[in-house]
Amino acid sequence: MNDFIQFAINHWELSGAWLVVAILLLSLQIKIMAHGPKSVTTQMLTNYVNRDDAVVVDIRGQADFNKGHIQGAVNVPLSKIKESAKDLEKYKDRPIIMVCANGIQVSGACQTLQKAGFERLHKLTGGMASWVGDNLPVVKS
Repeated sequence: MNDFIQFAINHWELSGAWLVVAILLLSLQIKIMAHGPKSVTTQMLTNYVNRDDAVVVDIRGQADFNKGHIQGAVNVPLSKIKESAKDLEKYKDRPIIMVCANGIQVSGACQTLQKAGFERLHKLTGGMASWVGDNLPVVKS
């Protein structure tokens, strides 16, 4: 610990830059958590579907969707999410859980739907990889 303190004192410019970057990253994460879609686990997704009649929207391409998807999921490829927002209007009063391959691409799709007035948006943590990794059933088209 003393070495760390001594380094910080001797290299105050680097320490200050590191501190600024850390604060910016932390504030960005807090902003995402406060205003972005809430992350749900596979078990939470199942509960939302069973208890709250949630809709699962899979944003992967048609080929990946056909290889395996969550039962009852609606396929709206990411490239068509903006145009398809009107088609999803019928689900606006229900929770919508967005799913992609790994849970990475879904944030952009959620932002697009939020701008279109959707409020009850969630994202599956880890995407389909998480669903398959938990040995949950998939449907092939």
